[in-house]
Amino acid sequence: MRLVNPAHYAALTMGCALVLSLPVMAQSKHALTPDDLAKIERVGDPQVSPDGAWVAYTVSKVDVAEDKSVNRLWMVRWDGKKDVQLTFGKDSAGDPQWSPDGRWLAFTSSREGEAKGSQVWLLDREGGEAQQLTDVKEDLGGYRWSPDSKTLLLTLTEKDEPEPKDGAKPKAPKPIVIDRFHFKEDREGFLTDKEPHLYLFDIASKKLSKLTNNPVDGPTAYSEREAAWSPNGKFIAFVSNQSTPDPDRVDNPDVFVVDAAAGSMPRKLTNFAGTDTGPLVWTPDSEQIIYRQGTAPHYSIYDLRQMAIISASGGTPKMLAPKLDAWVGAPVLAPGGKDVLTEVPDDREVYVGEIPLDGSGKVRKLTSGSGSAGGLDQAGGHTALLWSTDAAPAEVYALEDGKLRKLTTHNDALLATLELAPTDNLAAKTKDGSEVHGLLTMPVGYAEGAKAPMILFIHGGPTAQDEHGFDLERQMFAAHGYAVLNVNYRGSTGRGQSYSAAINADWGDKEVIDLMAATDAAVATGKIDETKMGVGGWSYGGILTDYTIASTNRFKAASSGAGMGNLLGFYGIDQYILQYEDELGPPWKNLDLYIKLSYPFLHADRIKTPTLFMGGDKDFNVPLEGGEQMYEALRSVGTPAELIVYPGQFHGFTRPSYIKDRFQYWFDWYDKYVRGMAVKPLAEVDSGSSKP
Repeated sequence: MRLVNPAHYAALTMGCALVLSLPVMAQSKHALTPDDLAKIERVGDPQVSPDGAWVAYTVSKVDVAEDKSVNRLWMVRWDGKKDVQLTFGKDSAGDPQWSPDGRWLAFTSSREGEAKGSQVWLLDREGGEAQQLTDVKEDLGGYRWSPDSKTLLLTLTEKDEPEPKDGAKPKAPKPIVIDRFHFKEDREGFLTDKEPHLYLFDIASKKLSKLTNNPVDGPTAYSEREAAWSPNGKFIAFVSNQSTPDPDRVDNPDVFVVDAAAGSMPRKLTNFAGTDTGPLVWTPDSEQIIYRQGTAPHYSIYDLRQMAIISASGGTPKMLAPKLDAWVGAPVLAPGGKDVLTEVPDDREVYVGEIPLDGSGKVRKLTSGSGSAGGLDQAGGHTALLWSTDAAPAEVYALEDGKLRKLTTHNDALLATLELAPTDNLAAKTKDGSEVHGLLTMPVGYAEGAKAPMILFIHGGPTAQDEHGFDLERQMFAAHGYAVLNVNYRGSTGRGQSYSAAINADWGDKEVIDLMAATDAAVATGKIDETKMGVGGWSYGGILTDYTIASTNRFKAASSGAGMGNLLGFYGIDQYILQYEDELGPPWKNLDLYIKLSYPFLHADRIKTPTLFMGGDKDFNVPLEGGEQMYEALRSVGTPAELIVYPGQFHGFTRPSYIKDRFQYWFDWYDKYVRGMAVKPLAEVDSGSSKP
């Protein structure tokens, strides 16, 4: 490995922003407002250099003039004393990866005036401008360096329609011909037979060649994803559903290995009749591959992923922590190569766990304290990660001997001006004997003895958890004068497999029981005004909002974002066709169940709670039709309702002005119906004109 002269880094600072860690001056503080959204810097994707001397990472910040978020590359020295901005301008840069020889930092970008679509670019550690490396015509889904730094492994998907030549008049789009069972996906749109496959890109000659001898087109749409080079450079492991006759009907990806040469024949390694997935990590001797295996032999969103290892020559896989009743994140090889690191969600926390490769099954917890870990990476004997707390957005940290050391300070200056609310744990017993855990955040400036209005804000998923990490919705509502209750209802992660799977084919039942028990526990603290409570959520949180207001009238107002209450009317129009088929069965075989689970819509006359419905018109995850149907039903029965449609937005919003205005819509709706305040009618708010 070539050691880099520290002086070479100085060359990179020419024309770049160099940030030194300086103490933040004391300032007067204010409660968080929607205007502060544009000031928050979102730090992500730490990547340790091969010598362990630097950590590259991304920083996303709102460009107010362009009304978009822009991703830029930074790198921080391991001692935290130098922080350098590497990319500038209005074009985003992402997916940073160091070349194994340490000379280059690669990244992806769709810079204007260059090749169409995302390409791989290079920054020389000795200085100079970024240079474009690839010029592929396909959609670039990812890339990986070969161990000798001479080849890139590209994940490419053919375009359904090629880009028009420069100066050519655009042609009318062709009709979309669909012959797949799973034919919709959020952001991707309607799905054809174009799926990602692996290609070798020789850096010197810029020659592109397909890795495997599998055809790109065929009667079924299969993919090749999550590829990883063996350390000796001879093999490539990847995940594919190619062994399944119809990948759309069975979620059964497997791990494959192939010679690192064009046109090679892949060999299947795993045979589990369920999910075998990555990211994939090779052991240092290139003999074994670490991956994640599911627990159910069929598709299920409640499927717990376990850390597994298998020989690159095949055989029986070994579960590395079979007694760990928790979901595990991506595997990262620990320094020394004898253990694997991963993030473990555990009852409102996310810690870094270390699992030995020797099969002992012991899991050692490396981080402690209240917080949420993510973005693990290790190289050169150094481990970096993202760490977030209730009071601070994620920053890059070093993990050394079980202790966290902060490396970046992107939000310190902003946090010094903000008064944030503390978050406490809450537990409750349900009427059916279960125990539910949640979080209670009191309003900023709350005085003991007072009773505060409260919003029950429900997380999506359902396989996710509310945890002790920085949460914008939680802090924004607290700043606006509301207590916020977050509940990890049955179906959530962090409490084991059976807790997640408890709602299988029984939506809107146990979750509502848990939500009501936690609400009772919050009221029992004496801090909550039971006469001034609202409920809301997004995605499955919006769905549970619909279930909740159809089950009780105790909330004065509701907001259902990207939700739905008519399950029967959703079969075939969203992206979850496999879940319908495997968890519920098709409607004509199980009509009574579909009717039962559609009670918010079919019994809309029970709903008396004024409800604000929201959604993006491009959402294929939980399409806008779900909100439209519930909105129309409430208008029909005379319950106050509003519908806000966000043009051009998918399930997760990307336009900053819409994200800002969504908070204002929430505030106005709850202020009017929960607190009885006079607010400007929603119809007079122009969501397209405001800027954060």
